[in-house]
Amino acid sequence: MDKDSKKILVKVLSDVVCLAVVGLPINYFFLFVEPYHRGFFCGDESISYPFHSSTVPSFMLYTVGLGLPIITMLVTEFLKYKHSNPKKPNYVLFGWQIQPWLWNSYCAIGYFGFGAACSQLTTDIAKYSIGRLRPHFFDVCQPDIDCSLATNRNRYITDVNCTSGKQALIHAARLSFPSGHSSFSFYTMVYLVIYIQKNYTARKVTLLKHVFQFGCLMLAWSTALSRVSNYKHHWSDVLVGSLQGALVAVLIVIYVARMKNIEGSVKDLTSGEPVLDNFLTEATPLFCEQSSSSVIGRKNTSTHIVKIGTD
Repeated sequence: MDKDSKKILVKVLSDVVCLAVVGLPINYFFLFVEPYHRGFFCGDESISYPFHSSTVPSFMLYTVGLGLPIITMLVTEFLKYKHSNPKKPNYVLFGWQIQPWLWNSYCAIGYFGFGAACSQLTTDIAKYSIGRLRPHFFDVCQPDIDCSLATNRNRYITDVNCTSGKQALIHAARLSFPSGHSSFSFYTMVYLVIYIQKNYTARKVTLLKHVFQFGCLMLAWSTALSRVSNYKHHWSDVLVGSLQGALVAVLIVIYVARMKNIEGSVKDLTSGEPVLDNFLTEATPLFCEQSSSSVIGRKNTSTHIVKIGTD
């Protein structure tokens, strides 16, 4: 095995291990952990809402939440490489050449995926530790307790037997706080908004960029609001989930991905005018060393070379 191939494999394996350390506990929670069985007051109206299907189902949440940022990163990294000068040499793995934009895409997506796993694990720890009942708990549980009896009024009940037989729904009905849809949607969209802000700063695309960013935030906002209107969460669950997702996104950007602006420009394919400038520093995966490269930049009408070095 040649030296370069060995170095790339070590980096990739290190990333996989880091992702597994965060990702495996998520599956463990989902498959084996029982949420805390919190009691309730008989006749509590806050958990007496009817069960309602989700406006934003999970498959749509993950398809858009993961697909949109990944596609955006692939396109961005390709454009950055295509218009960079001088060109960075290809990486070599077992004799196969890997273009730099593919490697940088892997790095950018790796940071994003690591943050998504961190956000989800943070949400799950809270969900299973607190065990807050969803607004539709009574509807899916149908407890064998007559709350109309005087002896049960204002009584806190911890030992309850659900008669509906819908075990999966009953299990999920104890996972209200915080909202997983809200935390995931806000993490993915806030991260994408920052990524776009760091990569697209040319004047000609400023308004278009902000429209796209606003659309991303509205996707997260509407997803969060739907969890309240669908009686899936209390408003406080959605608030905390949204803040948690946004906070994790900001922390990943600052302390893990370490996004920075560098001065530079790239020319449009047809007009030859600058379209993207102030590019994001070349990303590297969690244990990657940041290799030196350069981008042709412009400042005060003079051309200069901007070096990208190790942070």
